[in-house]
Amino acid sequence: MLRELRIGTRGSQLALFQANWVKGKLIEAHPDLQVTLIKIKTTGDKIQDAPLAKIGGKGLFVKEIEEALIQKRIDLAVHSIKDVPTEFPKGLHLPVMTRREDPRDVLISKDGKTLRDLPERAKIGTSSLRRQAQLLHYRNDLELIPLRGNLDTRLRKLKTMNLDGIVLALAGVRRLGLESRITEIIPTEISLPAIGQGALGIEIRMDDEEVQEKVRFLNDQDSWIAISAERAFLKKLEGGCQVPLAAFARISGSALRIDGLVGTIDGRRLIRHHMEGPTDEATSLGTRLAEVLLNRGAKEILDEVYQKTGPVVEIP
Repeated sequence: MLRELRIGTRGSQLALFQANWVKGKLIEAHPDLQVTLIKIKTTGDKIQDAPLAKIGGKGLFVKEIEEALIQKRIDLAVHSIKDVPTEFPKGLHLPVMTRREDPRDVLISKDGKTLRDLPERAKIGTSSLRRQAQLLHYRNDLELIPLRGNLDTRLRKLKTMNLDGIVLALAGVRRLGLESRITEIIPTEISLPAIGQGALGIEIRMDDEEVQEKVRFLNDQDSWIAISAERAFLKKLEGGCQVPLAAFARISGSALRIDGLVGTIDGRRLIRHHMEGPTDEATSLGTRLAEVLLNRGAKEILDEVYQKTGPVVEIP
């Protein structure tokens, strides 16, 4: 009988909070189980002085953790779904997606001003081309400043870099108890979230049936359905963090609606569309939505984006 589980996680404050949440749920469900956390530094954690778009090869924040899984140094990995590529190394899979937290983005501003009320040419910190494209589409006078680091680091840089505001994921801010710092929750009409934003994924070895049995209860079916649609959208567009694209799916009764967009880095052009259908067609809905956007000009935008950002540096 399985008596110990080793959870692989990044070492940031937020990643540890998320891994400890999973640990607590596992111990609550299986009181005889010993659960330990193994901190693993990923490529994304090691390189803080380069834009994500330049080092954003697939698996930027998961590669080293997946290697530990394959080598059986850990038994499961806890990831933010938005960091997980749509393709997995041989022998690994993602059988669990936890209940999704609110996936929207938030603004934390220096003077408590909303996006609409920020001064002309306000400086906004973000590491995301997705956010950059949408914010510039909303207000083309904004100055977007590349911002890397964990949540605490970004909040500190709000002052040290003399920024007018920073844009973050609501889920992370809420999980760390910093909701009082939020100036504005940004509507999805202005900033559509990243694929899977707000949910955690548990990755394990495909042949490890004991671990799968232990973690199965953490899967949230509605979140699984919605995020599966978003990840199908992402897979069809073959996108990563170096591409300004977004998708957000939600369930109402037996119906699923998914919104998706692809945009230029300067925000001048956003191609956005949505589709609705039954929940049991989630994956095909995401794929079809991507095809619609490709036919409406997204392919040309994506080609242009790759030319502007240049080749992605794959870190060994």
